[in-house]
Amino acid sequence: QVTLWLKKIYGNQPIPQYEVNARTVDILYELAECNEARDRDVSLLIEDMKQQATEYEAEANYLQGLLAESLDLSLSSLSSEGTSYLNVLVNSAMTLETKDTSLASFFSAINDMTSELYATESKNREMELELTNIRKKLTAALMLEKRLQEDLKKTEELLEVEKAKADSRSQNLKFLKDKSEDLKIRIKAAEEQLAATGLDQSLTHESLVSLSE
Repeated sequence: QVTLWLKKIYGNQPIPQYEVNARTVDILYELAECNEARDRDVSLLIEDMKQQATEYEAEANYLQGLLAESLDLSLSSLSSEGTSYLNVLVNSAMTLETKDTSLASFFSAINDMTSELYATESKNREMELELTNIRKKLTAALMLEKRLQEDLKKTEELLEVEKAKADSRSQNLKFLKDKSEDLKIRIKAAEEQLAATGLDQSLTHESLVSLSE
């Protein structure tokens, strides 16, 4: 079967030499089946197109007969201007997707297309309005974000300043506490020294202030 397919493919030309083994035969067999399946598909497509061509030709002959019977017209008897008008009429009917070329069909199709056009324009206007609103909201949001960033930066700078002040106050407070403790110790030592020397308590600063009052 593979050999017959190769002869069919190459025709009068000699078949190229190849190594004959199970693998190469299997590969060629798969190729042959794919090729034959494709040929069958193409043949079916050709037959379908021939069938369609026959149907179109029959429809054209039928319409040509109607023209000849009802209007005594044929394509060969039309002038170039008439043929041009007929082509315009046909193209318009195909564009509007009418079932025939009667005025009623044309008017109905044009009305439908006009309604669709108005609906589309209305939808576009709504979308443009919505887009404008979205742009305004986006602009406002961006401005708010910028303002918030500026406020955040100012707040961070203020916090840095306050932190520096707090650190300075903390250091001053520690210094004052240490100084107070040192003074208390020195006062206590001085009092103990004075008491050891037999100082009269009535001569202390506190007693003198009380006596003065």
